[in-house]
Amino acid sequence: MSELYIRVAEDENEEPMEIPSEDDGTVLLSSVAAQFPGACGLRYRNPESQCMRGVRLVEGILHAPENDWGSLVYVVNYPKDNKRKMEEIEAASAVKIKRGSQKTSDLIVLGLPWKTSEQDLKDYFSTFGEVIMVQVKRDVKTGNSKGFGFVRFTEYETQTKVIAQRHMIDGRWCDCKLPNSKACPDEPMRSRKIFVGRCTEDMTTDELRQYFMQYGEVTDVFIPKPFRAFAFVTFADDQVAQALCGEDLIIKGVSVHISNAEPKHNNIQQLFPNFPGGSASLAAMFARSQYQFPSSHV
Repeated sequence: MSELYIRVAEDENEEPMEIPSEDDGTVLLSSVAAQFPGACGLRYRNPESQCMRGVRLVEGILHAPENDWGSLVYVVNYPKDNKRKMEEIEAASAVKIKRGSQKTSDLIVLGLPWKTSEQDLKDYFSTFGEVIMVQVKRDVKTGNSKGFGFVRFTEYETQTKVIAQRHMIDGRWCDCKLPNSKACPDEPMRSRKIFVGRCTEDMTTDELRQYFMQYGEVTDVFIPKPFRAFAFVTFADDQVAQALCGEDLIIKGVSVHISNAEPKHNNIQQLFPNFPGGSASLAAMFARSQYQFPSSHV
C-alpha cells in the first residue's frame, strides 16, 4: 500500500498536522508522539453518531477504523496527569512571553562600605527575595573593595522594589541601579562578535572558548594585554552572537555582561573614564587589535 498521511490535531478546532502512515496503512504511536510529545493514542468523531471514538492501539501501532483513515481529523489523547502538566507549562510559557521584556538584570550597587563582603551583600538583599548572584568588585592587586558591586534577583518584582529605594548597608546609604544599557538593538549589519565585560584576570582564552562553545561554534577569543577587564568572542553564526547580546552570564562565579561589538568611539571616554592615556589611547588599542568597541554597558 502506498504511503498516505492522516490528519491529526490536539483539538478538533485546531489546524491539523499530517502524520505519515506505514506501508501497511497503520500509524506508529511514536510518529504521533514525535509531533505531539506525551501522546498516548488517537480518537475521532464518528460522522453518524457524532460521538467520539477511540482508535485501536496494539503494541504501539494505531489501526485505521474499518481499515480506512478517510479524511477525518484525529484528536490526540494524553494521559490526564500529563495533560494537566502540559496545560501548566503552557500557562507558564504564556506568562513568560507576556513578560519577556521583564527579565531580571544585574543591578549595580553603588556606595558600598569598604568592609562589606559578598556574604554581607547576599544576606542583606536576601531579605527582599531570592538572590541569584552577588559580587563585590575588588582591586586585582590589593584585593580591597572598589566601593561597588553587583546583585541579581530571581524575580522581576523584587528587582523593581530594590531599585525604587535606597539601602542602608553596613551603616552606609547605597543605591541600586540598572546599568546604562541592558540590551542590544537590532543593527543593520549583524555582527558575529560579542564584547564580554567585567572579566577577571584569572579568566583565560581557553576557558572563555570552552564556556561559549555551549552556545555555538567559536572561531576566535581575544583578551587584550595588558589586562583591561574585558574580552571579545567571535562566533561562526551571527545569530548566536545576537542572541547573547544584553545577557548577564556567570563565568567562574563572576557575572559578565555581553554586548554587541560595534564602533562608537565617541563613547569611549564615557565608558572608560580612568583608562591610562585617555580615550585616544584606548581607541588606538582597539584599532591595533582590529576589534570593535561595544555600545553597551561594561
